Amino acid sequence: MLNVEQIAATNKANLNNLFGLTNQAFAGVEKLVELNLTAARAALTESADHAKAVLSVKDAQELLALQAGLLQPLAEKSAAYSRHIYDIASSTGADLSKAFEGKAAEGQQAFVNYIDAALKNAPAGSESAVAFFKQAVSAGNNAVESVQKAVKQAADIAETNFQTVTETAVKATKTASKKR
Repeated sequence: MLNVEQIAATNKANLNNLFGLTNQAFAGVEKLVELNLTAARAALTESADHAKAVLSVKDAQELLALQAGLLQPLAEKSAAYSRHIYDIASSTGADLSKAFEGKAAEGQQAFVNYIDAALKNAPAGSESAVAFFKQAVSAGNNAVESVQKAVKQAADIAETNFQTVTETAVKATKTASKKR
């Protein structure tokens, strides 16, 4: 049923897909490296500024106020940094998932087409076996779709929970900073 050209074309398409997915993964890594460099540069600058401010303090009360004033922005920056990491990971994961889902759908369709072609050449009297096999393939496809939907729902719930936890942490830090 499959000839050499079809196999070669499939292998070439799969290799191109692999390189495309690898490029998407590297793009996500590049974003993480860029974020970390930016965060490190900002932390170094802020540390230098804070050290200068500490050296210019005249009494203990001013030092305590300076330290307390540092906590809230630090918590907000930490939450923002975590959010950026989550966004990069989520975006990269979503891109890879879309690519995998697209290729899985293509693969499923090719498999169904192959099965249909094979079943058309089935011997006479095998109609019930053909119908059973088609039902099994359909049930398998439905199961894959159900799993994909469940994974997407779980990812959506995880994202919502992450946002809630981040917002709660920032609010708690603001409240704690105001009490000081």
